[in-house]
Amino acid sequence: MKMIQFKPTYALFFLILGVLNLNAQQPDPPGQVENPGEAVNQAYLFAHMTHQDYGRLYYSVSLDGLHWSALNNKERVFQDYKGHPDICKGHDGRYYIAGNTSDGSPDINFWVSSDLISWEKYSSLTPDLKSTPDYSYALQRIGAPKIFFDEDSKQYVVTWHTPHKEGTKEDPERYWASQRTLYVLSKDLKTFSDHPTRLFDWDMGTIDVFIRKIDNNYYAVIKDETYPTLYWTTGKTIRISKAPSLLGPYSEPSAPISPNFREAPMLIPSPDDKIWYLYYEQYPGVSYGLSIADNMNGPWYQASGYTFHSDWDKYSFPPAVRHGCMITISKNEYDQLINHFGMVKE
Repeated sequence: MKMIQFKPTYALFFLILGVLNLNAQQPDPPGQVENPGEAVNQAYLFAHMTHQDYGRLYYSVSLDGLHWSALNNKERVFQDYKGHPDICKGHDGRYYIAGNTSDGSPDINFWVSSDLISWEKYSSLTPDLKSTPDYSYALQRIGAPKIFFDEDSKQYVVTWHTPHKEGTKEDPERYWASQRTLYVLSKDLKTFSDHPTRLFDWDMGTIDVFIRKIDNNYYAVIKDETYPTLYWTTGKTIRISKAPSLLGPYSEPSAPISPNFREAPMLIPSPDDKIWYLYYEQYPGVSYGLSIADNMNGPWYQASGYTFHSDWDKYSFPPAVRHGCMITISKNEYDQLINHFGMVKE
């Protein structure tokens, strides 16, 4: 009996399959609008530092929350600022930014702006860390202060992380694992509650925490600051905790939203206001990741980006951007920022 040869057919099949795999891509992220005029969230500001100039203030902007362009020829936009930039719109409709000179500085500083262009010093806070209930053994360290204005209670919550153990040559990570998130309250960022308070009931290292009110719940987005091991697989990931009220009690953190060794999370709503974009940095300043969900409880998936291959990236940043915050702004504010600072064409 004569055997039928199928080799050419198989060869063609695998060749086609290989080409399809080479061209395979994730779908575009959800949440976009075909007509920009229909966007609920018209534009975005990313206030950040850079790899080369850590702790100083730079701007990038976006119309879709995915593709970002640097402003001001990639130079500082405000010379006086030092810290990990965090901006919120406050009780009087103006913008407030928090910062500090270094983790060892005793002060948290606040500046105010009506247009995100000109900033002026507003106030300072010197929290008595050792007056924190059940945390009198805190070290004099204040890391990455952040501000959130709660519309319901008409007050600000200022959060930061403070450790209680020094690192050692044999165990430098115990410094980071001992970080706890503290807060104070304020009606106007001029006067503050008498002492700091721990935000979470559970005992776990946390840094880079920020709070958002979404629908009827409050969410604390955190970095799990325990070092990852086989027995603590969530270490150095971004996780989310949930509470019925501003000050908790907050739930045990969720499963990781990001891979290990990610930090400095940022959260923005999509242009159509139906999707959440959660960014986080892969340190030390290597790249940015993006996880996407249609609600804060997940599930979340990772988009492809920051590869500098335009046919693969679903989001993009200017090179060398580091920690910061993202906020929604109006199209008019976006235009004013570009008119004032100028946009960098990559």
